[in-house]
Amino acid sequence: MWPWLCLALAVAVGAALVPFVSVELFVIGFALQRPDISWALIAAVVAVGHVTGKLVYFYAARGAIHLPAVLRRRQREPRVMTDRRLRWQLRTKRVRAWVAWTREKCEAHPHWMFGTYSLSAVAGLPPFMAMTMLAGLVRMKVATFLGAGIIGRFIRFSLLAASPAVFHGWFH
Repeated sequence: MWPWLCLALAVAVGAALVPFVSVELFVIGFALQRPDISWALIAAVVAVGHVTGKLVYFYAARGAIHLPAVLRRRQREPRVMTDRRLRWQLRTKRVRAWVAWTREKCEAHPHWMFGTYSLSAVAGLPPFMAMTMLAGLVRMKVATFLGAGIIGRFIRFSLLAASPAVFHGWFH
């Protein structure tokens, strides 16, 4: 049982770091393949692994971790503005303004940030990756980030890990 739980932990951390990997599908598949392991244990291990992996993004948003050169913006010489470049800059200016406004509101109202982050940990809306980075930007306490994230993710993954048994009970 322990090697399987270590595998689940590793996949959860990997899925947190690589957003294209669906940890939700893994939890359902894992619960289907290993019915001898408790759904609560699966959910706990995957929740801890997933939030632990998200710490990288949290600390990167805080500026505590410096990203590799490949992921950083390079300083360039100013270019001549074309119409396409100007339109793109205007579009991204609105997004940057919205992010700055959201960051300011979250810093002014930390309880709002806690509630939104907790909701995101359970429901996935707003996207958990975005909320993870926003939590780092507004300097949410690490203990709050871990506590709310692990509890919320545990609820989410518990529902997913228990779902195969529920459906099996309905149809047999």
